[in-house]
Amino acid sequence: MDGKAAPRVAGGGTTRTRLDRGRGALGPALELVHTGRAPTRAVLTAELGVTRATAGAVAAELEALGLIRVDAHPGAAAGSQGRPSHRLEVDGNGPVVLAAQVHTDGWRAALVGLGGRIVATAPGCETVDADPAKVLGSVVDAGAELLRATGRRCVGAGLAVPSAVAEPEGLALAPLHLAWPAGAPVREIFAERVRAAGIAGPVFAANDVNLVALAEHRHGAGRGARDLLCVATGHRGVGGALVLDGRLHRGSSGLALEVGHLTVNPEGGRPCHCGSRGCLDVEADPLAFLTAAGRDPGPEVSLLRQAEDLIRNRYDDPAVRTATEALIDRLGLGLAGLVNILNPDRIILGGLHRTLIEADPDRLRAVVADRSLWGRQSGGVPILPCTLDHNSLVGAAELAWQPVLDDPIAALA
Repeated sequence: MDGKAAPRVAGGGTTRTRLDRGRGALGPALELVHTGRAPTRAVLTAELGVTRATAGAVAAELEALGLIRVDAHPGAAAGSQGRPSHRLEVDGNGPVVLAAQVHTDGWRAALVGLGGRIVATAPGCETVDADPAKVLGSVVDAGAELLRATGRRCVGAGLAVPSAVAEPEGLALAPLHLAWPAGAPVREIFAERVRAAGIAGPVFAANDVNLVALAEHRHGAGRGARDLLCVATGHRGVGGALVLDGRLHRGSSGLALEVGHLTVNPEGGRPCHCGSRGCLDVEADPLAFLTAAGRDPGPEVSLLRQAEDLIRNRYDDPAVRTATEALIDRLGLGLAGLVNILNPDRIILGGLHRTLIEADPDRLRAVVADRSLWGRQSGGVPILPCTLDHNSLVGAAELAWQPVLDDPIAALA
């Protein structure tokens, strides 16, 4: 706000006084609009537990920061009575963050605004060098080019990698399906490249499935869940993540919920890189599916794309159907064990697992209900497919947006 005298408002006090009272509500208010839980000022007022005047001052300040838009004259819905409340939405022309994802079959960079909206994406790359510094340098170069082309202000950067990421160092401990060395300091490398490119804001890195869970909880199939379990397989391997009481559960050092190493096929299962046999990681990923369907993986497209195309286009093939049912049974066995331990109120599935549940939802839910302790009595935990495209990218963006959600004024200063 400028140094001019603040105008008086009805009910006593000034606009500035109202804002000062509600300044601590700026972050919570922005998160409510960001996640779509406060589409109007009336809802914002109720959610924050403040007066309408304070909510108005908070919304006006967020608009002045270029973060949201306030529509003071929305059209009334058909049949409604009274004056409609001011509508709130994120500013589509506001600042962005740089989001990046590296996976077995390539990498991608994007600019993501508030609300999980992808503003621009780079073409990406279909090969991943054995040197993480080279890969992350290329990713950041692509992101910097997007920023130049769009002219948008960047307030941070987030990176998703297919590995457990140890905190607080930001080390990729097990990039098993990349040729990267174990313990690669991915966050430090990423931060160095971001700074060298002149991109401002804090820098983060995390496991890709953790970020899927974060994105889906805020903007997708997990919205509204209190205790959310996410299990996904992308191009190789199986990962899991847990949102507890609305917050991503990382464990003591960022390594929680390595669900890929649950044993689901102990008799005759494939050897796993962890030293065990029959783990979910090697029994329920795209390579396992293609092998079970009797297909030789080709080099022309990713394993994930090949597996999904088979299920969607050749499900009447007995070999494809049998392989689908086998993976559903293995996945269901793993999910049932997790339900017994974690008692989530919702499960969401990503990657190939999303395609599996879409192919035969009743079979998967029946396996989980039969194998979990309270499955039949309680009716079973809801199991849903993820709904966001590029949810790892959106989740990486959420990491970078978090400081702004915590304290918009300090983050944007």
